[in-house]
Amino acid sequence: MSSHSAFAEAADALAAHVLGALNGTGGAVQPARYVDDAPDTLAALAAVRVLGADVFSPHLLAGQAFEPQDAAVVVKAFDAFPASDTTEEATVARRDHATAVLLARLSRDDTLRALAPEPADDVLPGTGPGTGEWSAWSVRMAQLAPLATLGLDGPVHAAARGGALALSRGFSRSILRRDFSTAGRLVRWLAWLRHEGVGLPLDPDVAVEHVHLVGGAGPRAALDLAIARHFLEQSSGTAPEAART
Repeated sequence: MSSHSAFAEAADALAAHVLGALNGTGGAVQPARYVDDAPDTLAALAAVRVLGADVFSPHLLAGQAFEPQDAAVVVKAFDAFPASDTTEEATVARRDHATAVLLARLSRDDTLRALAPEPADDVLPGTGPGTGEWSAWSVRMAQLAPLATLGLDGPVHAAARGGALALSRGFSRSILRRDFSTAGRLVRWLAWLRHEGVGLPLDPDVAVEHVHLVGGAGPRAALDLAIARHFLEQSSGTAPEAART
């Protein structure tokens, strides 16, 4: 098996583990134990890096405790796979920075933000009238879906708040193209926007269920939908205590 295949399988396995913890069907998520028990430690650490901020979903959305050994294993994953270059891989760099920010917050160690520096603010294409870039922008936002979680706010989130129509158009386009993985990531942003009190041109409840029915297969796609449902079920100001620290 190639390293790429091993990393992909490990990421799916960890996503299933996180999904079970988030939904209350698989006990607490324990990244450190997952890595310790994995037959391929390097692949397990790669999985932690691939899921990034989503590893913290049960802590942010379901209020599970975050243990010091779990913080240590995320640091170890960064050591094994350092943060991406902020100029050549800006999308990955933003995801890395989000992971570092949440790690620092949950572990109460602000020095951990240095694991991944914040990228420049001007890397997202515009979405205003006449830009003609809403399609490319929505694809980029889908790639940044792990940032659609509690405990984060920044340029990407500001762009999402100002781009509800573009995100909705991107979602509809993805459904028509049967690109259900992109649709699931975009509906996660739409659910986050409703949680933030932003008006939307479509119903995210219906959108989530549609993606679930037509293409929500695979643990990572299912995790996107589960996170979206959490946002739709929670009203502003009722997030678990862990998300407010």
